Amino acid sequence: MGQAFQIVKCDLNTRKNNAEHRTCEISTRTLIVRRGQRFTITLHFRKKIKKYLKNLKKLSLVMQTGPRSTGFQGTEHEFAITSLGDKKSWSAAVEFRDLQSWTLSVTTPASALVGRYTLQMKVTTALHSSLHKLGEFILLFNPWCSEDDVFLNNEAQRQEYILNEDGIIYRGTESNIQSHPWNFGQCDEEVLNICLQLLDITFPGLDTDQRDFVKRASPVHVSRNICAMLNCNDDKGILVGKWSGEYDDGTPPERWKGSLPILRQWLATHCQPVRYGQCWVFAAVMSSVLRCLGIPTRVVTNFNSANDAEGNLVVNEYYDEHGAKINKGRNNSIWNFHIWNECWMMRKDLPVGYDGWQALDATPQEKNGGKFCCGPTPVQAIKEGDVDLIYDSALFFAAVNADCAVWLYHDDGHLEKVSCNTKYVGNNISTKGVGSDRCEDITHSYKYPEASSFWRRWVGSLVNPERSSSCKTTPTGSLKESEVFQKALEKNKAYRTSPEDRRSRRTLHAMLEEPSRLLVTIQSKSSIIFGKDIKVSVIVSNRNPVGMTLQLAMGAQSFHYNGVANKQFWNEELHSSLMANEEKTITTRIAYSQYEKVLLETNLLRITAVAKNADASSTFFAQQDVTISKPSITIEMPEKAQKYDLVTARITFTNPLPESLDDCVFAVEGRGLVSNGRTYRFRTIEPGGSLTQLVHFTPTQTGLRRLNVDFDCSKFQDIQGFKSMEVLTKATP
Repeated sequence: MGQAFQIVKCDLNTRKNNAEHRTCEISTRTLIVRRGQRFTITLHFRKKIKKYLKNLKKLSLVMQTGPRSTGFQGTEHEFAITSLGDKKSWSAAVEFRDLQSWTLSVTTPASALVGRYTLQMKVTTALHSSLHKLGEFILLFNPWCSEDDVFLNNEAQRQEYILNEDGIIYRGTESNIQSHPWNFGQCDEEVLNICLQLLDITFPGLDTDQRDFVKRASPVHVSRNICAMLNCNDDKGILVGKWSGEYDDGTPPERWKGSLPILRQWLATHCQPVRYGQCWVFAAVMSSVLRCLGIPTRVVTNFNSANDAEGNLVVNEYYDEHGAKINKGRNNSIWNFHIWNECWMMRKDLPVGYDGWQALDATPQEKNGGKFCCGPTPVQAIKEGDVDLIYDSALFFAAVNADCAVWLYHDDGHLEKVSCNTKYVGNNISTKGVGSDRCEDITHSYKYPEASSFWRRWVGSLVNPERSSSCKTTPTGSLKESEVFQKALEKNKAYRTSPEDRRSRRTLHAMLEEPSRLLVTIQSKSSIIFGKDIKVSVIVSNRNPVGMTLQLAMGAQSFHYNGVANKQFWNEELHSSLMANEEKTITTRIAYSQYEKVLLETNLLRITAVAKNADASSTFFAQQDVTISKPSITIEMPEKAQKYDLVTARITFTNPLPESLDDCVFAVEGRGLVSNGRTYRFRTIEPGGSLTQLVHFTPTQTGLRRLNVDFDCSKFQDIQGFKSMEVLTKATP
């Protein structure tokens, strides 16, 4: 009877199951389900089922996962087919039957390992047992299941952080935030297959030790391993990081527009690292991988961001007497922005109170726990100053809270501290809004409102009275922020025992206690259109009761966003007299012809001013970052349209330069709007002239869809524009 038992066909009901599990956009051919949620399969038998029942002892389903049978708990499950089933464990129940077929309702627990599974039926008779392969399926994390560690109780957020492929990544500066579209492409079967292969590579000792494999039930473990695999610094990772120099042997980070080409190249070259990435590329690709696996993920930008390699909550920057930044200690620096990820999950490995958003950083800056990865660490732990928690909470805390100290190298060789800013980093932490293209400020989730320097010093005197014994009054401001800062100092011994830390903070306290006799500020627009001159105003205020002779050095450098500067390309020095209590404004200009050829990929300039009294030793310093903005693309199209209706978009670009632009190209694409993308070529745009292109398309998918436009020419590369429209289902007559 066992040999006679035959299954003609097993229908995995892929379309129906994938639709119910919200994976039908990934595939309608491969069964892709989420753990903790039932799915159905239909068995068709060669004969009427009652003919097998006489000698049939037991029917079971067998689920196996892993590159081969591991023998470890969790990789193989056998469970009987019953009439009831179990909603919280591996189970199968007969949901419908007729003479020659059964429809089974199969349930996987919300704690199951994610990955590729083989599904078999085990037939046990009085004489022997036999296995019948029914097919394969892929099991993912399930943010729709309340029992899953990644459960997210908000449908709009699940749609955004799991299913939305159209992302926005924010770059630029705190005062000039720029939006860059990105196609995550996680709803692609090829991406899913790459993600599963990536999981197979992540656990150590693939050929000899597979115990790590059984940890795939944990989103903490999976996300940390994926984070380490995004860079290639210590494994077969996906991306090579590079922040300066030539990119001729690869793709410049600015040229990437989506994750799919990167993942495809990595797979096609047999897991050879893809050149090149910077922080937004690492974060965007990780967002694609984790969303694909079912972990709610978003991309987060921190303006400005401290890389505190020395672990003392102080980042030192160095300048010469002419205001030129010296690239000293690149691993200890202030970035104009830094981008990482947040993932939503429970933290059963930590005390109560740390569930929710977890920060992860795949950019290879520092090695942590033997790997170039950072996190996941609870955002709540960062906010509360719990820098002793795993993983890497101290590094994230420093990124959004560290002080920035500026030191001046004098020509005679001595080093002078000229400023220390306690409110320079972490002033704006942003991510894409849910269901829209707006920028959402989430700074409040990382830190309490900033305290003044006086506040921090006063609270410091409560914790360590010998540090600030002169502070006698009760201050006003954010006591909570100062308490958290001091808590972090106390929890991390390295912060309190570092000699540089002690020296910096003693100097800072002395500076705070002594009123400044000279105030220097720079006033300039934070953003200038490429082709325009930059007006620079330096305001100096003499707060002394007597006059002084002022020596002022002004300079400008182009910068990479990670704080590395090029050689100073512009400088002016002058002497000026100031009467007692006089304020004077000194105005100058940096011409377009002076900066056009020195700009780096970030189009960022830093203007500095170094001032000192000719007969005194004290020096005063000010700086202002200016972004040279590329011209923008204008897209005009309806905000709403019906599926399959003809839509026209009007795309316009205006040349802002006093010179012609040659070899102009518009590239237009949009998932569900423009099939396969389109390219429009033009020869020349005259100075001040405009170029307009009408694009006709027919939406084929409903929901919020984005039209992306990329413009290249002889002078500009990668000018991006985008606009979203809501595509509605066409009403039936």
